[in-house]
Amino acid sequence: MSSCEQCIVRELGSLKALDRQELIHLASCKESYTVKKGEFIFEEGERMNGVYCVKDGVCKLVKLNPDGKESILRLVKKGELLGQRSVISDETSYLSAVAIEDMQVCFIPRIEIMSFIKGNPNFSLEITKDICYQLKQANSLSVDFSNKTVKERLARILIHLHELSGEDKQQNINIQISREELANMAGTATESCIRLLSEMKKEGLIALERKKIKLLDFSTLKKMAQ
Repeated sequence: MSSCEQCIVRELGSLKALDRQELIHLASCKESYTVKKGEFIFEEGERMNGVYCVKDGVCKLVKLNPDGKESILRLVKKGELLGQRSVISDETSYLSAVAIEDMQVCFIPRIEIMSFIKGNPNFSLEITKDICYQLKQANSLSVDFSNKTVKERLARILIHLHELSGEDKQQNINIQISREELANMAGTATESCIRLLSEMKKEGLIALERKKIKLLDFSTLKKMAQ
């Protein structure tokens, strides 16, 4: 069993507010496992019996539309917690979490999380800040869909993906996301997304190689994304 005290990932999120004794206790009750690409961490409507700490990898939070199609609301990276809002409100999950690459996650039972919230004001504050940040992101996404063109939204998504995952050895965005997923996040059809990516390539903003994308002109892309 890995030690939560020595886990660098915990410094990236709410768990940084836990003291040494709480971390020792956390290490004794958590469960660590691998989630393969395409697998669910949890599904919409599921009763949340605890939260998940992302130790490595990236997942997407999705909501099913009435027509059965999914809407990608945001991506979650290492260091973040999943499911805390549903655990605190004692409600079923209103979203599904799906791995878009192989992941390592730690499951922390609800009883332990609630104990930390009640007994550690700093942890309670960090959880609250985290939930507020997520709400801010959701509001920002709503504004983007109202005020930005599809191309501007796509530019913002590419910048976000780069910030989220960094670059591989060839300086491509380190995470590979399908054109369909990109289109979903930008709120457009897959064909339109492919056309806009081709436009960006011709304009020298990006380079494309199969599913890989390299950002070439950060300043212009950031201006488009603002």
